[in-house]
Amino acid sequence: MSLLIKVIPNIYMTYVFLPLQLNQWPQSISARFQYSIYPISFSVGDAEEWKKLFKPCAAQRLFLPVILKDVDSLLYVDTDVLFLRPMDDIWMFLKSFNRTQLAAMAPEHEVPKIGWYSRFARHPFYGVTGVNSGVMLMNLTKIRRTLFKSSLIPGGLSWEDLLHPLYQKYKNHITWGDQDLLNIIFHYNPESLLIFPCQWNYRPDHCMYGSNCKRAEEEGVSILHGNRGVYHDDKQPAFKVVYDAIHDFAFEDNMFQSLFYPIQSKFLDTVNTLCGRIPQVFLKQIEKTMRKVFEEKVVHHVRSR
Repeated sequence: MSLLIKVIPNIYMTYVFLPLQLNQWPQSISARFQYSIYPISFSVGDAEEWKKLFKPCAAQRLFLPVILKDVDSLLYVDTDVLFLRPMDDIWMFLKSFNRTQLAAMAPEHEVPKIGWYSRFARHPFYGVTGVNSGVMLMNLTKIRRTLFKSSLIPGGLSWEDLLHPLYQKYKNHITWGDQDLLNIIFHYNPESLLIFPCQWNYRPDHCMYGSNCKRAEEEGVSILHGNRGVYHDDKQPAFKVVYDAIHDFAFEDNMFQSLFYPIQSKFLDTVNTLCGRIPQVFLKQIEKTMRKVFEEKVVHHVRSR
């Protein structure tokens, strides 16, 4: 099923996932958002075929502009994504969209010679290294109004009319399912896409072959994407350290004591790995965000007494 979360006052995120136990969260936290659960549905083509594209039901994201007709804009994130700074910060990218841009994603890779698309893709893809769809900001209103260029017909097609014939043409040449289809769409419509810096979709690929996301080294990771299953195995312990600390965190606890310090301490066990040798990449935004929360809740409160 698909979950649409509205974070007060007006920010939407969507996941395709197994149901979370949201009702068990403290009221002080759950009061900050509203959520709706939608059944998985596909408006064109064979639903069973779409459901099996890449991962179960991952192709649902392609149909969000059709399903959520009353939603203007949203942020789609995979279920293996962790925010290391306030969600509002990525939402601000919407204000950076120009007249033609209607979506935003980060590059699949920073270095073409070790990127997947630049080495192995058998279909068109965006730019030099392709884009990763695990974090995708979407202006649904603009998507619904746009006619997209493609290799299918001389004229443009609406988003809904484009999806099924595009899949039929390339289904024997795509590896990453709906992400490949998005790459094909934006290959022919590059003016429609805004590119996030790599720290907004930081994956093991950015450090497992050596550090290749310079903005993350300078500013820290903003959004951590634990693809390749790294939150649940021992292949990339730096990612698992962050996941475990957030998973075990009790909402009402002191964030520095129960979250930041355990992460900082456990990173000592990861320094012999390529990702773990640069702990500031993982810690910088977490510490910055926690200091801001501390100042707002404690320092400001004391001064106002």
